[in-house]
Amino acid sequence: MEQYSNLSFDELHDLLETLYNRYNRTEFIEPDPISIPHSFERTEDKEIAGFLAATIAWGNRKAIVKSARRMVEMMDNAPFDFTMNASDEDLRPLLRYVHRTFNGQDFTDFILALRGLCSKWGGVGEAVQGLYEREGSIPKVLAELRNEFFEVEHCAHCEKHLSSIAKGASCKRLNMYFRWFVRQDERGVDFGLWRRIPQSALYLPLDLHTGNMGRALGLLTRTANDWKAVEEITSALRQHDAGDPVKYDYALFGAGIEGFLK
Repeated sequence: MEQYSNLSFDELHDLLETLYNRYNRTEFIEPDPISIPHSFERTEDKEIAGFLAATIAWGNRKAIVKSARRMVEMMDNAPFDFTMNASDEDLRPLLRYVHRTFNGQDFTDFILALRGLCSKWGGVGEAVQGLYEREGSIPKVLAELRNEFFEVEHCAHCEKHLSSIAKGASCKRLNMYFRWFVRQDERGVDFGLWRRIPQSALYLPLDLHTGNMGRALGLLTRTANDWKAVEEITSALRQHDAGDPVKYDYALFGAGIEGFLK
């Protein structure tokens, strides 16, 4: 591991670019949660399916994808229409759902919260982009989106499943969701549908793998995977690509799960 921690800036840049090219490929899609929104054509369906898939994206990726597919199946494979129009009777079967600590009541509350957000803004993408235009930064969007999301009546338990930047959380899943829809990826992995947010404004989705790789490569010194660490590693990555810093999410995550440094 020491052979990588002492790389020069140019050597590190070349390594990051090599890893980015290795992992930012369409082959990355199928085993990853991004495959869930990729299975839909309508932007509104992609946004809802993607939000829910990102919400449960912690732990084993195979289990995440399986559970996320079950989610959209329970929504009749029409996530936006179901979100906006499901009756109480339609929602009742969702109570049987469970993915780790995300239970059926959480699922139901998230659907109703998404309905409220979409009713107010016209869609999840409209909400995120509108908040960015109003607030001017992703950290402020993360805070305001959470506030607006939980304006509708909900059980307190579900709040744990939408990270709070106000409490210093890394907001990994929301940053990943933003990456999916903001990055204009010519390789066909990310969607690039939210054009009113510059990809230069995005922050790295920091998790165990990207954090460990970041520290091994000298991109991150902070030991906790919290928001301060997100700011530190994203700032370091902006030195390598100011216009698209989170493209290196692929490099760090892919190399991390494949044990590149072992």
